Amino acid sequence: MALGKYLYLEDFCTCSITYKNYADKIDILPKNPASLEALKSLTIKILDPIIDHFGIDKFKLTYGFCSADLKRYLNQKDPITGKKNGRIDPSRDQHIAHEMNKNGKYYCERLGAACDFLIVDFKSGHLVDWILEQQLPFDSLYFYGENRPIHISYGPQHKRDIWAFTATGQPTKKGIEDWVKLAKMIKL
Repeated sequence: MALGKYLYLEDFCTCSITYKNYADKIDILPKNPASLEALKSLTIKILDPIIDHFGIDKFKLTYGFCSADLKRYLNQKDPITGKKNGRIDPSRDQHIAHEMNKNGKYYCERLGAACDFLIVDFKSGHLVDWILEQQLPFDSLYFYGENRPIHISYGPQHKRDIWAFTATGQPTKKGIEDWVKLAKMIKL
């Protein structure tokens, strides 16, 4: 199923390392049709313009949609290394889109959808600059470092919130004050 000009649902569901390690055990597909619509909106409003500019050959999706099954495996420890498979916060990070738990409540009440990606051979700080110059209507953007993927979401809150992270993984706005100011100037 195409989500935009370049990306398919399968791209979002199969790009994570955890999926690749447990592919035969994970149901990757969204259960709520609203999740598909959120992924389409993220793709059309944010990712298509990025790929239009940088090219599909430079675009690398590193983490996309998180199904309830994938969430379960991300929370577990790898049996060989003993390390947790992933760091996730489904109540806030929007990777789980509009999926609901068994009690009918959204895992993430912020709704929308998110992904992590990078542009090959292009510094992530320059990518954030470009996104802000283009005034792409993101909800949240997480900058993890110059040579790491960025996290970006599109959702109904349209917060245009930017966070960087310290070496220990703590969120901060220190050092990115100019980005924060520019993000707040983006009009819908």
